[in-house]
Amino acid sequence: MSLHVVVGAGPVGTGVARILAEQGELVRIVTRRGGGPAHPAIERVAADAADAGRLRELSAGAVALYNCANPPYHRWPTDWPPIANAMLGAAEASGAVLTITGTLYGYGPVNGPMTEETPLAATSRKGRVRIGMWRDALTAHRAGRVRVTEVRGSDYIGAGAASIFSAIILPAMAKGRTARVPADVDAPHSFTYTGDMARMLVTAARDERAWGRAWHAPTSPALSVRDLAQRYFRVAGHPGVKVTALPRAALYLAAPFNPFVRELIEMDYQFRAPFVLDSSAATGTFGLTATPLDETLAEIATAARSRPRS
Repeated sequence: MSLHVVVGAGPVGTGVARILAEQGELVRIVTRRGGGPAHPAIERVAADAADAGRLRELSAGAVALYNCANPPYHRWPTDWPPIANAMLGAAEASGAVLTITGTLYGYGPVNGPMTEETPLAATSRKGRVRIGMWRDALTAHRAGRVRVTEVRGSDYIGAGAASIFSAIILPAMAKGRTARVPADVDAPHSFTYTGDMARMLVTAARDERAWGRAWHAPTSPALSVRDLAQRYFRVAGHPGVKVTALPRAALYLAAPFNPFVRELIEMDYQFRAPFVLDSSAATGTFGLTATPLDETLAEIATAARSRPRS
């Protein structure tokens, strides 16, 4: 029985904590408000992950430290650096393996499927933030100060995830209206299940073959937003709604009034052309495969049915 420290209690952090607790490990989950899943093996602590001294205290004796935090989109350039630095310091002081929840933002626009060897060539603000975080961690690893790994996933799907479902598809279904998606709704796109992201993080933390490099979480074959929505309607037993593309111009009109939309514009390229993740390295190395898509969609449908109506 070992101590694992998880920073962040979103769907991925919660998934990591639950996997570990169910395996008999001790888990300390750290969030600003002390939230997280209720379980006898999970200790919930309220703390600021950017407080380097406090995080070192909370990580003392841990075998792994999981960065599952996610600052508000528009605050990434200011909020991520102190959190990332505090986690590096805590991992170095404790000897814990630092396991980072990553994104595909660092690659920038690409032609063809993304692998872990795809160059980190992003020029966006958020992409540069993620590149800097990973390079700092990798430098510390190569210097022998820490052991680090990063798991990258595409846009999330899963119960509780901030996703195309929570933001667009489910609200449109509830109102019986057209789902207007800021995307080329017929371009292939990879979607990563939060449960698969959590499984890969736990695996990477424990397996020394994962250390010192990044990995892509097991992800189902890419499909278009339109096809994903139609698949969900079938699984959910719903007649469905029309799915159409929201013109790019509409985002620019909304941007002055919505900081999230302003940040979304910068990453718009991900949904305007094919955006495909190759996760074959994780499958070949660790034997992990993506959860069948219909199981993931059924989980979303079950959660949606249990949500109180407003």
